[in-house]
Amino acid sequence: MPQIFKIGSYVVYFWVNENNPLEPIHVHVSEGIPSPNATKIWITKTGKSLLCHNNSRIPSKKLKYIQDVIEARSRDIILKWYNKFGKVEYYC
Repeated sequence: MPQIFKIGSYVVYFWVNENNPLEPIHVHVSEGIPSPNATKIWITKTGKSLLCHNNSRIPSKKLKYIQDVIEARSRDIILKWYNKFGKVEYYC
C-alpha cells in the first residue's frame, strides 16, 4: 500500500488496486499498518475531507485531528493520487 504520510501512530495511504473503474479520490487511515478495515475519507474538490466510514474505529477527537491534517495536505494527496492512478475524480 502506498503510504502517503503518518500522523502519530496512524498511517494514511492508498490501496494499490483502487477498483476498476477507479473510485473518486480518497485515503485510508489505520493505526500501525494498512488494514482491510481501515477508515475511508473522501477528498472533495475544495480540498475538504468527508468521512465515508470509520471502520477502524478511530476515536472522534483523533479522527477530527486526522481529517484536519488531511485537509491541510490535500494538495499533496491529490498530486500523489494523480501520479499513482493517472487521473483524479471527486466524490463531491
